[in-house]
Amino acid sequence: MISMEFRTLELPLARPFAISRGVRTAVTVVRVTLTEGSLVAMGECTPTAHYQESAESVCEQLAVIKPQVEAGLTREALQQALPVGSARNALDCAMWRLDAAKQGKTVWQLLDMQAPQSVVTAETLSLDTLDNMAKAAANAVSRGAKLLKIKLDREQIIEKVAALRHAAPHTTLVIDANEAWLGLDLESLFHALHEFNIAMIEQPLPAGKDKDLVHCLHPIPICADESCHQRSDIAGLRDRYEMINIKLDKCGGLTEALAMAAEAKALGLRLMVGCMLGSSLAMEAALPVAVQAERVDLDGPIWLAQDSQPALRYEHGEVWL
Repeated sequence: MISMEFRTLELPLARPFAISRGVRTAVTVVRVTLTEGSLVAMGECTPTAHYQESAESVCEQLAVIKPQVEAGLTREALQQALPVGSARNALDCAMWRLDAAKQGKTVWQLLDMQAPQSVVTAETLSLDTLDNMAKAAANAVSRGAKLLKIKLDREQIIEKVAALRHAAPHTTLVIDANEAWLGLDLESLFHALHEFNIAMIEQPLPAGKDKDLVHCLHPIPICADESCHQRSDIAGLRDRYEMINIKLDKCGGLTEALAMAAEAKALGLRLMVGCMLGSSLAMEAALPVAVQAERVDLDGPIWLAQDSQPALRYEHGEVWL
């Protein structure tokens, strides 16, 4: 007999986190707990207002589906029972962990995959003044960061990238515009950024308004984030993006994320795995997809004042299992 519980937690951040859409000092997550006998399995999601989600809306979805879960709803049936998004993610990941525990296995073993010792992950540089971002880059490099993800808006784009490249001359740099570059001369901007050896640019234009990328020459690979939520989105993005960013909170869990990875590879698109702000509980669930990706951005816990336990270890630019 399975029992299901869920609760909302506000996790304070160790420092403000800023992107082109605003600044956060805390993150609200929802955690689901499934219990069957002596077995306990959890999943975590981070509802995002940009996707018309809140902790309240997620808890409403979970309350509605709770009787079905406790009556034996399978993970496969869950994919149709809830839409893509945070609620399904938390429940799907808890179900994966419970299924593995019931068989005396890890999720890695259930997937017939070898767990790595560590995975290189980006460290995100929050949107800030040029000087503060350059200092943050230098600090990250001094800690051994191998990949920096730069949050930018429309202001001082080239100046900030130049300063960050100076502060991190040998570190891989990727840019996340969070849909902020509508109306800019993208071809000129992309070619100017190419001089700084930028490895990737994430979502320069708003979702639904990215058709200009079809005929826009860009020497730097462009990655779809807000434009790509689930498997059915992928085929329509091939004419404007080289990569897609898979996030469990967007797509609705590990089940859909694995299907997205397979679909993207079949269609010749490269993979990035990202995250919302959240704890190690959420990041660990994404690792079976992350090991298949070219770029990984699972640094959510390093922004928290206190992580969940057991916590993943973040050192030398890598997340260690």
